[in-house]
Amino acid sequence: MSSNHYPIGLTDHDRLEKELGGGIPKGSIVLVEGDYGAGKSVLSQRFTYGFNTENVVTTLVSTELGVKGFLDQMNSLAYDMVKPLINEEVLFIPAEIDASGTLSGGEEERKELLKRMMGAETMWDADVIVVDTFDAILRNDPKFEALVRENEERQAALEIISFFRDLTTKGKTIVLTVDPSTVDDEAIGPFRSIADVYLQLEMVEVGNDVRRNIFVKRFAGMGEQVGDRVGFSVRSGIGIVIESRSVA
Repeated sequence: MSSNHYPIGLTDHDRLEKELGGGIPKGSIVLVEGDYGAGKSVLSQRFTYGFNTENVVTTLVSTELGVKGFLDQMNSLAYDMVKPLINEEVLFIPAEIDASGTLSGGEEERKELLKRMMGAETMWDADVIVVDTFDAILRNDPKFEALVRENEERQAALEIISFFRDLTTKGKTIVLTVDPSTVDDEAIGPFRSIADVYLQLEMVEVGNDVRRNIFVKRFAGMGEQVGDRVGFSVRSGIGIVIESRSVA
């Protein structure tokens, strides 16, 4: 494994690390984009578990799951996270968004959400920080909402990117998952432009089967050859299974 990459492990379990060129580049911003159900959360969970098996300290922020839901989900995928959480090898931070689209805990919890998140020093101590889903954080930050109303969302995005870039200069990798259907292109565009690794996920239902694809739009600093499309499925008790690959 190159010293320039964080390994995502499980090489005897699935081929994801190999398909992604041997790991995720250190000091990179990774954007994982896909509609609801495309596989953003399961990919972020697979990354987190794999990083842990390779002794890469990881923080996972989830806007969808509490601790119990996270552990149940990981267990269903055969990704046992109980010991890593107890041993503080993985920091899991629930930031659940309720059905009405607001952060659980009430209006007080929403005040300057992005500022509070960026000021949470412990969260950023890890080697890799995964935020699933980042668009929910953006949509529930009142300051960002106000800038959107003033058509200044691009400037707000650039300020956030500057914060992330300061972290990547220290070798930290930031993984952001985003549902593009929930955020204006002006807000998400800057993240697409600056992402060192840009993955688009797609889900297609064929009869009773659900087929998912990872389209590799950009992969700066790849260690080995990276496919332009990686097909995968999600199986209970197994986790991610690589189904197919094509190379440009």
